[in-house]
Amino acid sequence: MSASAVLNVPAATPAEAAAHYAARLAFEADVSDVHADLASGVSGVVVVDTRSEVAWNQGHIPGAVHIPTARIAELAPQLIDPATQTVVTYCWGPGCNGATRAALTFARLGYPVKEMLGGFEYWVREGFAYDTATGPESRPVDDLTAPRSGISCAC
Repeated sequence: MSASAVLNVPAATPAEAAAHYAARLAFEADVSDVHADLASGVSGVVVVDTRSEVAWNQGHIPGAVHIPTARIAELAPQLIDPATQTVVTYCWGPGCNGATRAALTFARLGYPVKEMLGGFEYWVREGFAYDTATGPESRPVDDLTAPRSGISCAC
């Protein structure tokens, strides 16, 4: 019998695992949860697109605030109240760490912040509508990211 690639490094204790996963959820939100909050009008959440003007015009989440990462320190105090709003940052997608850099900037400025996993790419791939410079658009659900029915996977 061959050695296990999975168990080559033993799993953490259940207590360590619980602390790790709870911490991840404190730092991250997924596209589906962000969509649910925006659709239901939850207060206290502000979604921030951290990309360039060109990227914003190509497509962005409806209701998002546009603050390119380089301008967060300048614009955030005018647009977002850290006492009442939690910032959710996003950028292009999982191959880009722009949302991570932006979240770090917000945190250093004293804002409660989470990063939206999957970014704009997964917003679009899950079939959610988005705004462009020429109006709203949407694409079919990519069944590698969400159920074809468009109904939440209820993970």
